[in-house]
Amino acid sequence: MFETSKIYLDKKALLHNLKFIKKRMKSGVRLCSVVKGNAYGHGLVPYVRMALDCGVDYFGVHSADEAFALRTALSDKKFDLWIMGTVEDAAISWAIEHDVEIAVFDFERLDQVIVAAKSLNKKAKVHIEVETGMRRTGFEHTEINEVISRLKEAERDVELFGLFTHFAGAESLANHFRVKNQIENFKLSKTIFSDAGFQPKYTHSACSAAMLNYPESQENMIRVGIIQYGFWPNKETHIRYCGDVETNPDLLKRIIHWETAILSVKEVKKGCFIGYGTSYLAHKNMRIATLSIGYSHGYSRNLSNIGSVLIHGKVAPVVGTVNMNSLTVDISQIPQARKGDTAILIGRQNGKAITVSSFSEQSNQLNYEMLTRLPWSIPREIRN
Repeated sequence: MFETSKIYLDKKALLHNLKFIKKRMKSGVRLCSVVKGNAYGHGLVPYVRMALDCGVDYFGVHSADEAFALRTALSDKKFDLWIMGTVEDAAISWAIEHDVEIAVFDFERLDQVIVAAKSLNKKAKVHIEVETGMRRTGFEHTEINEVISRLKEAERDVELFGLFTHFAGAESLANHFRVKNQIENFKLSKTIFSDAGFQPKYTHSACSAAMLNYPESQENMIRVGIIQYGFWPNKETHIRYCGDVETNPDLLKRIIHWETAILSVKEVKKGCFIGYGTSYLAHKNMRIATLSIGYSHGYSRNLSNIGSVLIHGKVAPVVGTVNMNSLTVDISQIPQARKGDTAILIGRQNGKAITVSSFSEQSNQLNYEMLTRLPWSIPREIRN
């Protein structure tokens, strides 16, 4: 209630993006909304609540703490949930008890899941990850037969709910040969499980980039992350998929809008330095505004003297060094600006926009990185 800024989530934009996604999904494919990293910075619980209202009912998180947050905050809602990454020790038993699906990519975790399921006398739902070329996590091809053997021995305690892999760079043509090999390697893994009598409920490998660039990789589930929020995996995918045409009606719509208010307004004489150190020297008499936003709020220090905000629909450039809890902007050309007026950090105002892509490019950050650095503490509010 005493926040210095607020993030708004646009429900209509999400509905637009979901329509875009579903139009490109093959028949019989289920959508899993990836909400790791605090829903890519959009706010885990608020975003999932909004997505549920939009008809999404399956979510993927990275870790048990994210799963716990969702099951706790949205206990009155029905949705499927699986943990793609970290779930250790007591969290495994918790996940099984609360019908949360678990990714398994090594024998240690497989054994832990089996033991926990036996102890609870409740079947665990697991997604087995196979290594196809990412070389990060997942069972090697030579380990698959042993995985199958252990699953057969534990068939009363463990259900093979999913079989999956991760692609290594489906957003870039530079990885084309590697990704095509991964697709073939995954097909081989599926065949081995099928020949052994296993038919997982879901097989999945396609992320946002793969769904667009390699539609043949769509199995009966896809894991969609960045595009549901209105962002392309990278500029290459945007150009490769629909051309560099800003008026394309199928373009995605950004969900996020971030704003704050002017904390103070000050007149600065020509020849004076602004803020810490000597990074900015006023080259004229200036009028500046201070905002209660800094790098502790996810506004990168790299945006010092580079970034900009919108005030009264006009661009106000950042002047001086971005501090931990504040930054200053030049409002010399916005005479009507006053203390308490709204400043747009990401979003639109009076026909102009500060986009995440320009925001992140200026600070040498990926869209993903910039978004996920937005703190949990900033309130998120849904706009219908």
